[in-house]
Amino acid sequence: MTASIQDTARETAPDEHLASLLLDARRTNKPLHTVPETIVPINPKAAYAVQDVVARALSASGKGEIVGWKVGAATPTATPACAPLHRATVFESGHDLSPSFCRFHGVEAEIAYSFAKDLPARDTPWTVEEVADAIGAIHAAIELLDTRFVAPDTQHNLSHLADQGSHGVLVVGRGVTEWRDFTPTTLPMTMLVNGEKRYDQKGGNKAGDPLRLLTWLANHAIERGRPLKAGDVVTTGSTMGTLFLEDPAEICVAFEGLFPVETRIGAPFRS
Repeated sequence: MTASIQDTARETAPDEHLASLLLDARRTNKPLHTVPETIVPINPKAAYAVQDVVARALSASGKGEIVGWKVGAATPTATPACAPLHRATVFESGHDLSPSFCRFHGVEAEIAYSFAKDLPARDTPWTVEEVADAIGAIHAAIELLDTRFVAPDTQHNLSHLADQGSHGVLVVGRGVTEWRDFTPTTLPMTMLVNGEKRYDQKGGNKAGDPLRLLTWLANHAIERGRPLKAGDVVTTGSTMGTLFLEDPAEICVAFEGLFPVETRIGAPFRS
């Protein structure tokens, strides 16, 4: 096999080795300290192939179907990145997450959208206007960052992308159907931890306009064989970076005009 054919095979075929390591880390609760250089994904497409292998295994092991996605971008013009979310890690506001099943609690305040219409595969890409017409509601959300590695941000960024984009848990607040009335890039947000205000700011999501992210995802999800459908929830990235908590806490995130989202967490189970 020539080098070019080897490169093509590695780019397009799911990396079963990395997927098996990530699945073993989940099953045994023993984190990975490193990834052999030979199986680090060479590009996002390779990382998504690993995600897909892991996602199928998680669904088969009782984590439920894919009910949503996380999507984000480093800048308003950067290519987005995403990961699918399973039913077992998506909860409604008020859910008690103690005792925890996460090794880390990296708390992030996010804005999520739920879809009211399917966006199935078709011959032409979905447009921004069409994706907007499919949105049913806007929600406040809390994502808990977690990792199957020894610690967050210790690996190549594509290895973390392969690891479900470092997803732990998503808690979603009640939706507001008049989502077009809001400007997410400047929407005021406050976060309370045990009643103490930890964040009070406007905007903050480095990805910019979430509609750009949602449109990209609508077409990307088709390529992955998992088109967006009515009922799916998509969270669009942190508005405040990540706040790591080591102790049990009650968290409340409120975006101006949206219903607040609340959760209680225990200590990370590695503690």
